[in-house]
Amino acid sequence: MKRLISLVFAGLMTTAAMAQGADAPAEDPLFLPADMADLSTFQWTKRPVLVFANSENDPAFVAQMEYLRDREEELRLRDVIVLTDTDPAARSPLRLRMRPRGFMLVLVDKEGQIELRKPFPWDVREITRSIDKMPLRQREIREAKEREVIR
Repeated sequence: MKRLISLVFAGLMTTAAMAQGADAPAEDPLFLPADMADLSTFQWTKRPVLVFANSENDPAFVAQMEYLRDREEELRLRDVIVLTDTDPAARSPLRLRMRPRGFMLVLVDKEGQIELRKPFPWDVREITRSIDKMPLRQREIREAKEREVIR
């Protein structure tokens, strides 16, 4: 009898866990290749951070990606999407538009405007500070505080 109760209980727990997993939305990818023609698909929804290099083995590219992966949650909170391009021979539309020379980091706001370009890796703390100074981000922060007060 104890075995039967244990089996039934284990079955219920497994079914409940599977149901919760099915209901949970899949998390948006944070890192994507920069193979799109333009950034219009991200306008008003994401803040693209473009990372260009002439090779994925470029030490600056490797360091930048480590910085970004170490603090993914802070980037997600600010609606960041990281787009990477390490193949200059492919001559992607974004590479042609941005014209990087070797390594380059580009931060684009939700409106589609380039906010900064850096020829060297930048820490996530510096990136998020730049984002937090943007007018649209300031408004998002104010609205989030107002929602907290209402609750």
